Amino acid sequence: MKRLKFFVPFLRENGKIISSYMFSLFFIGLAIWFIKQQRGEIRQVEHLLTTAKWVWVAIGIALSVAYVFVHGMMYRSSFAAVSSKISIADGTLLFLKRNFISVFLPAGGVSSLAFFSSQIEQKGVSKSQINFASSIYGFVGILSVLVIAIPVFIYAIIEGSIGSGEWFGLIAAILLMVGIYYLYRSVIKKGSIYRFIVKYIPVIEVYAAEFRNNQIERKHFIATFLYSSLIEIVGIVHIYIAMLALDLPASWTISVISYIVAVVFLIISPFLRGLGAVEASMTFILIRLGYTAPQAVSITFLYRFMEFWIPMLIGAMSFLFKINKLLMRVVPALFLLLLGVINIISVLTPAIHSRLKFVKDFIPMEAITASNYFVLVAGLFLLVTAAFMLKGLRMAWYFAMALCLLSLVGNLTKAVDYEEAGFSVLVMVILMASRKEYYVKNNAKLRSFGIQTTLLTILGIMIYGSIGFYFLDKKHFNIDFGWWQSIRYTLENFILIGNDDLQPMDHFARGFLYSINISGFLSIGFLIYTLIRPYISSDETDDAEFERANQLLEKYGNSGIDYFKTYKDKLIYFSTSLEGFVAYRISGNFAVVLECPVTAVENRKAFIKDFDKYCFENGMKSLYYRVPEESLEDFLSLGKKRLFLGQEGIVDLTNFSLEGGHKKSIRNALKKVSDQGYHTKIYLPPIKDGLLQKIQSVSDSWLEDMDREELVFSQGMFNWEELKGHTIITVENAEEKIVAFINIIPDYAPGEGTYDLIRKTADAPNGIIDFIMVALFNHLKAEGYTKVNLGFAPMSGLVDPHNFPERSMKFAYEKIRSFSHYKGLRAAKEKFAPEWQNRYLIYDHDYDLLQVPTVLAKVIKP
Repeated sequence: MKRLKFFVPFLRENGKIISSYMFSLFFIGLAIWFIKQQRGEIRQVEHLLTTAKWVWVAIGIALSVAYVFVHGMMYRSSFAAVSSKISIADGTLLFLKRNFISVFLPAGGVSSLAFFSSQIEQKGVSKSQINFASSIYGFVGILSVLVIAIPVFIYAIIEGSIGSGEWFGLIAAILLMVGIYYLYRSVIKKGSIYRFIVKYIPVIEVYAAEFRNNQIERKHFIATFLYSSLIEIVGIVHIYIAMLALDLPASWTISVISYIVAVVFLIISPFLRGLGAVEASMTFILIRLGYTAPQAVSITFLYRFMEFWIPMLIGAMSFLFKINKLLMRVVPALFLLLLGVINIISVLTPAIHSRLKFVKDFIPMEAITASNYFVLVAGLFLLVTAAFMLKGLRMAWYFAMALCLLSLVGNLTKAVDYEEAGFSVLVMVILMASRKEYYVKNNAKLRSFGIQTTLLTILGIMIYGSIGFYFLDKKHFNIDFGWWQSIRYTLENFILIGNDDLQPMDHFARGFLYSINISGFLSIGFLIYTLIRPYISSDETDDAEFERANQLLEKYGNSGIDYFKTYKDKLIYFSTSLEGFVAYRISGNFAVVLECPVTAVENRKAFIKDFDKYCFENGMKSLYYRVPEESLEDFLSLGKKRLFLGQEGIVDLTNFSLEGGHKKSIRNALKKVSDQGYHTKIYLPPIKDGLLQKIQSVSDSWLEDMDREELVFSQGMFNWEELKGHTIITVENAEEKIVAFINIIPDYAPGEGTYDLIRKTADAPNGIIDFIMVALFNHLKAEGYTKVNLGFAPMSGLVDPHNFPERSMKFAYEKIRSFSHYKGLRAAKEKFAPEWQNRYLIYDHDYDLLQVPTVLAKVIKP
């Protein structure tokens, strides 16, 4: 059960990246299977590539450079379509960087559109215009593929050169594009589709309003489409050139069909920019269209060299314009990627005969075969590891070093390939030089879990396979297995080496081998994932840490929400060099801090840096929630960004009075409640269980009536033990029936008091909240307090929004019905004439804001 409790949240929080990782491993496995099945024909690939006509290859490379600049012009046109101006140089550099980074991002082609826009922002283009222009760029990119594909696919089906299966995929893509177009029209015109969506997802109205403010200029949109079509034509020409360079029968129809299939897999591939998926799909379709396997692989290789590798290498060079920490991770990742490709090519091409003959004198042929296999596996896993290197993971660095060492030894022992071995040494030197950039630790608990799971799987499969082989009937493999043979064959198939001596004779035998292969593939893949994937588990804070934090609150506390920083839902971070602590919760890879660090004011900035370093080392990003305006400078001076969240109301008790016309509604409410026989009572701690039972009934009634669930983080929930230590104010009738209550909690701001829960029954009279609030004011004033904190009014008080998120917030607060309860909350507090103080969210990158709603939604749940 303990293992299950760990595994379920692990899957929930890491599901997306696991699926992307397994998708990549699937194509790695497919590549291994293909290589093993086509071992003889792969020899022909090397001959085709080495005899390629280099004039055509040179033309293809020149076209690749032009291809990069056409993308830059497409970006320029997409920005012009939303009335923004960038240069071709800016557009080209934007493409190169986004194209390069997309290799290392899940859903790379889409997610990369959020990066590298700061240089364009500095030239006066707003963030919303950049996002809108990038969306047009992506949309038109898919549209142009379909426009070119449709007539060619129709022709191919009429000619009978392609099956109807591919047609279904194209129809699905067409329907998607038609749907996107009509959705766009509906948003612009506020049509029925738009109204239906807004009815169930009201927040969409915020983004739609901003979207409508950025009208598309038709002339530039058409120009964007034309540039995109030119890009597709270049891609098709690249395939045609590859056919000519290899001296193979060249066909424009086949070039178009194979190009479109490749692009479809590029779009749906969630990892490594289609690496593996594009190669496998394009090779498959070329074989179906009449080429032999070696010819199909050779065409695919040349095409990807011109279309993928050259732009990516130029993209890597584009980072040299600005040396930064990202470059220190880009270079090792790039060289790992190249080493992976070199390893794969080295295995696919024949060994130099004289070297192989020399090696055979010292190493058995079985060991040479194993070396080839391990070099291939190292090459394939190097491709995946390169993607994790950009994250700065320490374990990924160790894993990369191990793969480089395996490549070094494997290349030397398979045929004294000292060229490949030398490149392995070069990559190891680069990794050593950049080792300080890889300090993000992985989670020891997850690593232990992965190792234990793999060891248990190995034990289970060894028992299953060994017993299975031993007792299998001879007819299945034509072998009468002994125990040592059974163990050996099980181990070889588990680690995917296989054995040519083991030939299955029927479906049952093949299925038995596949079961061992698949188990080995999944368990090894999962082990690698747990070693290189950071995962921070939400460990609980112990009582001693809470006690220490409460002592620090007594010394440094100065806020109305400090009490919740030691609430049981929090994790506590103590600095090793500074006195104080940070209270936070984890959601995904974000550490969400409640307000500011609790420390001396002069140490706050240093404490923020210290905690951010801790987060960075553990693969997390920090968010600071409800930071007061007077503390902003400590964050902004560190390069962080702010987002207005709302305001907190503070009532001055020394001047508070119920006199005057603007307090008439409160006086009327007090009289109405009092006339019905209700009065307030104050209960001092310790609170008796009988009273707690009564107010719990009120609380349950309020939650049910309001259709709400308990929330935490910046507020409390009904907790029996906590409430025993609080002062409770109730509203009761003559029969002592409680219809409302409020609990007073510690407030660490000097002279200030505050409350947490304020709840009432469904049958409580109107005005009951005003009635109990005035009782709270009177009690606090009698106790010597000079102020009372009314709490937070989200989204309210924003007068002059500075950016798109703040404009969206103001629009939602003022216009969208589903946010109207925030207006009601503000109005309920406003009647007491408080002084309003701004509160902010602090974050590092605009990209983080995309995840903030989901992150905060998880953080406030108990």
